[in-house]
Amino acid sequence: MELTINGKKRQVDAAPDTPLLWVIREELGLTGTKYGCGAAQCGACTVLADGRPIRSCVMPVSSVANQAITTIEAIEAIEAIEAIEEDPVGRRVVEAWVEHQVPQCGYCQSGQVLTATALLKRNARPGEAEIAAAMVNLCRCGTYNAIADAMQQLAKG
Repeated sequence: MELTINGKKRQVDAAPDTPLLWVIREELGLTGTKYGCGAAQCGACTVLADGRPIRSCVMPVSSVANQAITTIEAIEAIEAIEAIEEDPVGRRVVEAWVEHQVPQCGYCQSGQVLTATALLKRNARPGEAEIAAAMVNLCRCGTYNAIADAMQQLAKG
């Protein structure tokens, strides 16, 4: 099966019902996307499929075969960002995360950053309610206030 991951076509040899997370991590070696709960509850496994945040731990790889998948590795590599998007929203999210000292242990952060990126691409100026509704990934370190502060800054431009 062919997948488009971070702007590149990749051939994968996986059963159609294999969760996308395991294809990304085990077959493609992209380990920035984390396993958290395995039940689509925590958001550590969040990636973007055609710009929408999805929980890759429960998403069968066959259901995203025709979609553009973006992982945290694309956000981290400026060349990949420029290849995927004209406005590197993800880079701005990472910069705001650093400025507001959001990451503590960092385990949930790839999912948090991708969720924030998807929201800001959909609406560059979301209000507090929209931010709260979108940013539902769990953070074991409890950095929710720092996440909200970073998102408020990003929403103001």
